[in-house]
Amino acid sequence: MAYDVIVIGGGSAGLMAGIAASGGGAKVLLLDKGDKLGRKLGISGGGRCNVTNNKELDELIKHIPGNGRFLYSALSNFSNKDIVRFFEDLGIRLKEEDNGRMFPVSDKAKTVVEALINQVKRQGVTIRTNSPVDSLLIHEGEIAGVRLRTGETIRGRCVIVASGGKSVPHTGSTGDGYAWAEAAGHTITELYPTEVPLTSDDAWVRSKELQGLSLRDITLTVWNAKGKAVVEHAGDMIFTHFGVSGPAVLRCSQFVVKELKKSGAPSVLLTLDLRPELSEDEIYSQTYTLAQAEPKKAVKNVLKGFLPERLIPLLLQKAGLNEAITFDNIPKAPWRELARLTKAFPFHASGTLSIEEAFVTGGGVSLKEIDPRTMESKLCGGLYFCGEILDIHGYTGGYNITAAFSTGYTAGRSAAETALQERV
Repeated sequence: MAYDVIVIGGGSAGLMAGIAASGGGAKVLLLDKGDKLGRKLGISGGGRCNVTNNKELDELIKHIPGNGRFLYSALSNFSNKDIVRFFEDLGIRLKEEDNGRMFPVSDKAKTVVEALINQVKRQGVTIRTNSPVDSLLIHEGEIAGVRLRTGETIRGRCVIVASGGKSVPHTGSTGDGYAWAEAAGHTITELYPTEVPLTSDDAWVRSKELQGLSLRDITLTVWNAKGKAVVEHAGDMIFTHFGVSGPAVLRCSQFVVKELKKSGAPSVLLTLDLRPELSEDEIYSQTYTLAQAEPKKAVKNVLKGFLPERLIPLLLQKAGLNEAITFDNIPKAPWRELARLTKAFPFHASGTLSIEEAFVTGGGVSLKEIDPRTMESKLCGGLYFCGEILDIHGYTGGYNITAAFSTGYTAGRSAAETALQERV
């Protein structure tokens, strides 16, 4: 049996591609190698599914530092506002949380996944799970269909590859699509982990003395080898047994990966601002006043309400201050150093967890070889790519899923138009 459009991959991009293609009048087959569709979507947003972000377009693009500008055309076809309307039309009410993140009112990713799968079925898409693809069928520079691992061949006028990246492999994202893209003549830019926890070899990390300590509303800065700030992100973070994690860390991670590669150094310097709302002078005077108000109290106890308690011994040690010192014996220079360290506590990132443990894959199918208006390959007619397999990545917070839905919709609608033209 031949189809107008074959979609490989039943994640965010693939499901949306199937909906858009069938909505455009095409006869669509959706293939997935797993036994369940939307697995990664089902665990996204901490199991609540952050379906998009409500920021204005230019601001949205800024939060997709990995080639976000490529998405202008796709987002003009199907924007974050269209995504909100799409789900609300399906009866999924959404709510906006901090920083524009949009969640289902139900707080359950399952609601979103089921709505997408039901819409795919309603629109008459043929779904085949447990059907891993072995290769693409290409004839004289044009797509002709797919071959499954069982040896079965399925003909299709257009094929959309929405097989995902290499991160979170237990959901089915194991990077299968890269080999198919290369077989079609495409370049795969170097893959690397993004939105991933950082590792550190600093002695106080290795000793695990801060393991489990969470910090709220801090600012994290990544520095390059020349001492220039590369990027700065505000948010929360947590110390782990291997280094650091949490939202602010994840956002900085891709810059650490790139700086390690660029500099060739064994580590990258980061600094942590524990009190971003105060200047160094304000920290100096406020802590000095606190100590002055309780002159007989050891400074480690005076500082308890002002700084994270578990971090105080390390800060005092780095500043050259004895924990038991009282106000009468405070030397001015080390106290000034303590204020400086509060604004710029240094630590070193030696790397990241693996790409499989990352939330998002950096790198992928080179965008130079993809038409941004349609998501069609410039090298192989009728072949389309969407979602995380492309060299596009954003921060966590609804940006990657927005890119997946937008490119999926664009690929699906474009493939349907191409297939139906060929049918005439």
